[in-house]
Amino acid sequence: MTERKPPGVSFESWIDKQIREAQARGEFAELPGAGKPLPHGNDTSYDEMWWIKQKMAREGLSVLPPTLALRKEAEDALAAAAAAPSERVVRRIVEDINVKIRDVMFKPPPGPPLGLKPYDVEAVVREWREARGE
Repeated sequence: MTERKPPGVSFESWIDKQIREAQARGEFAELPGAGKPLPHGNDTSYDEMWWIKQKMAREGLSVLPPTLALRKEAEDALAAAAAAPSERVVRRIVEDINVKIRDVMFKPPPGPPLGLKPYDVEAVVREWREARGE
């Protein structure tokens, strides 16, 4: 910790002196990121949430509105149904996602509209059979 600012000395010259002395002692020599550009995104506008977005990106987190998350879950469910080992599993996967889709259709959550309707279980099973040559 540095000493207190002496009376009669302006803050600017007192701080400049402290920085100059710290540089002379080499206290800024080995700082992480020294000589590297500051990280920034393509957007140059100011965003008050920049630090939250950077932390979420560093930690691999993402937050989607409920309807968008359900759209993604529905896509994943169809992919899982296509790769399912049996017709029973295909039916269970599609019926489970249909329950969630119906819930959102009748009780819309905040966010963008879902834009999905329940899948036709028989059509998905038919596609599953055709993909396997059955």
